[in-house]
Amino acid sequence: MKIADLNQLKISTLLPSPKGVALALLEACRQEDISINEITKLIQTDPALAGRLIQRANATKQTTRAISSIAEAVSHVGLNAVKQLAMGFSLIDQYSKDPSNGFDYQEFWSHSLLMAIAVQKLSKTTQASSSEDLFSCGLMMRIGCLALASIYPDQYSQLIQQQSRGIPLQQLEQQYLQTDHNELTAAMLINFGFPTIFVEPIYYHETPENSGFSEGSRPYQILHQLYLAKQIADFALTKESERSQCISELLLLGGKIGLDTETFGDSIDQIMQEWHIWGKILKITAKEQLPSFHKMMSAAAPRPEDATNASSLRVLLVEDDPTNLILSKELLSNVLGHTVYTANDGQQALALAMEVSPHIVITDWMMPIMNGLELTKSLRATEWGQNLYVIMLTSIEDEEEVIKAFNAGVDDYVTKPINIRAFRARLRAAWHYRQLQESWERDREQLKRFAAELAVTNRKLEYYALTDMLTELPNRRSGMETLSETWSIANRSGQLMVIMLIDIDHFKSINDNYGHSIGDKVLKEVSSIIRKTARKGDTFCRMGGEEFLVVCQLGNADVKSSILFAERLRHQISQQQISIGEIHIRITISIGVALKEINMKNEDHLVIAADKALYAAKNAGRNRVYLALKDKLLAAPPPPSTKKVDPPADKEK
Repeated sequence: MKIADLNQLKISTLLPSPKGVALALLEACRQEDISINEITKLIQTDPALAGRLIQRANATKQTTRAISSIAEAVSHVGLNAVKQLAMGFSLIDQYSKDPSNGFDYQEFWSHSLLMAIAVQKLSKTTQASSSEDLFSCGLMMRIGCLALASIYPDQYSQLIQQQSRGIPLQQLEQQYLQTDHNELTAAMLINFGFPTIFVEPIYYHETPENSGFSEGSRPYQILHQLYLAKQIADFALTKESERSQCISELLLLGGKIGLDTETFGDSIDQIMQEWHIWGKILKITAKEQLPSFHKMMSAAAPRPEDATNASSLRVLLVEDDPTNLILSKELLSNVLGHTVYTANDGQQALALAMEVSPHIVITDWMMPIMNGLELTKSLRATEWGQNLYVIMLTSIEDEEEVIKAFNAGVDDYVTKPINIRAFRARLRAAWHYRQLQESWERDREQLKRFAAELAVTNRKLEYYALTDMLTELPNRRSGMETLSETWSIANRSGQLMVIMLIDIDHFKSINDNYGHSIGDKVLKEVSSIIRKTARKGDTFCRMGGEEFLVVCQLGNADVKSSILFAERLRHQISQQQISIGEIHIRITISIGVALKEINMKNEDHLVIAADKALYAAKNAGRNRVYLALKDKLLAAPPPPSTKKVDPPADKEK
């Protein structure tokens, strides 16, 4: 995260900042011993702030009893949220007019307010953070735009105009102002005392893919709620003609945080309703009331304003008569305003169609070399030619001939001499066909992307369902599935099967003495050693707490090699010193080994036998390996490399 240096930019004194009571609150909340009573007295000096705060508290209360006192509102909302709300409301009051030509302050605050309400509503889904904290984040997460517009009114107006031509605003800000609104927002929020847990997600809210946050972490969840809140605000303020294009993207984002279409649509409607209520309270102009989200979602796509836009249609005109070719081209190009390519026969047209990819092919019927019907059949025989709209020019209106043309793949026909009004109507039908085709292609691409993202999500869910998130080893469920599968294979093949239960010795004392965070790190270190020491094909899993299960591959399942492996693993861990900061810990493990025997009815009996061997190792003093075999519990001998070797005997004695 790159944060702007306010001193280096020499703009710190020009930045928007809270005034009056809001500033006093900001200073007061920096005192560790500040009481709610003192905060209440401060707020009482600003009736507007007091009223807004009580309204804010009532908007989020869970009980039917209305909150009427400032002290109760402060207690309900929380000191941190009170401070942030006061800052936001103060800035709205100060910066609600438009001193620059290009920056719309009312639209800025309307958009910010909508983001605040949206992210607060979304926070109830994941509960990643307090809804009041996130309301403040939404309200302030584009404060850098306000700052740049206030400090550089003329320059920023020009940047906004360039942005409307398709150049990203952030790129323009860096190019001309040596900072951008996200850097400046982060710097200002840190200066205001916003916690880093919120500042970092706010910094990346436009480009969540650049954050590097671990998926599922708290910053990751906050970031994606902020990102979706911005998309909702953009959706509400976009033109009606462009709104339908945003709906599928919003539904996809809503699905990612677990909201189905019905729930998501209801949430959008509630957000819009509250937006208008708060707009009146803060005297911010909100856009006209939108239709319900479900109504917008099921509405027909808006008709384009100009169905004969010249740039929208590429026409391939195929005509062997020079006079008719000139007249038809003149009509299509100059009168109707389309881009026209011409060919004199079907063969030439086929080659040109591959080159220019026309939207419409208008072809005469009777031509030398390749006539109109043959051209149509050749086009329809190709994959790309299936989507072309073909209009046949003919002087014959015989029913049988017309049927013949349609059977060949023609979409429509126009009789000669050409009637301009009829021809325009035919082209409008072709244009609508093209629009439907493009819409279908967009939907297909979105469906592909959705399917791909769903597949990735399902793979992740499967991974999370079978993985212990702390150690990244397979979890108990995964281990038991492997155990069951291996048991079945061993039954069918008659092969030997061995499992091991591993337990970290005195692990409770590690948690008691150093805390659970150190205990977690010890578990991760032990898991890492297990991975490095593991034999190929053996499956490890964390059963829970400090206990691990090893299902030995059937080829490794003879008792001798399994005991040697268990001893090697025990020895390896006992030799490791785990260092975490200033803390250095040596640990040992106890291992219980069990062999699948004839009298065992299922894999549970095998686990019980290994468990008995593990307890025998614990009771014998820990840091050792025991084997359960034929109803006996046997201490495993240490490997040769760790046995004590006596000095050679004196030959003379």
